[in-house]
Amino acid sequence: MKKFQNSISNFFSWLSKTELVELDSVDANEDPIRPDYDNEFRTSYGRKIYGLKSNENIESFICIAFSNEVPQTMKELDLMSKNAFHENNGNIAVAYTVWSRKRGAGKETIFNTKKFIKEEFKNVNRFITLSPLTPIATHFHIKHGAKLININATSQNFEYEFK
Repeated sequence: MKKFQNSISNFFSWLSKTELVELDSVDANEDPIRPDYDNEFRTSYGRKIYGLKSNENIESFICIAFSNEVPQTMKELDLMSKNAFHENNGNIAVAYTVWSRKRGAGKETIFNTKKFIKEEFKNVNRFITLSPLTPIATHFHIKHGAKLININATSQNFEYEFK
């Protein structure tokens, strides 16, 4: 049993050597959730792209928009984040896509991004997702401690608490 536990620990040991970095762009074709949104969308109106860097590789990605309401669709996210940008009052960080290249990186990216936003964006008091209506998304967020707050026609919102 100890040998098995050591192999699991070694498998995820790379996570302790990671850092969250802001990115200027991503290959949108890699994004399994929202590949139709280009880098201009992902980086305009205060929107951010972050990556989990391990050595020189980016192992996972998250795209964040800042809003003052919880969006139910990408169109609402676009309009709400533009409004919050112009009024300088975006107090909700909305993760609208997360994907990883390596097992364990998605979870680490969510938690590192949440911690970073709490520390660096003092006006932000909520961390919400705009997730697809899939069992995989539901399981992922519930497993990692998020609370389901809305089920919408084409999406669902989860909230990760700031502690």
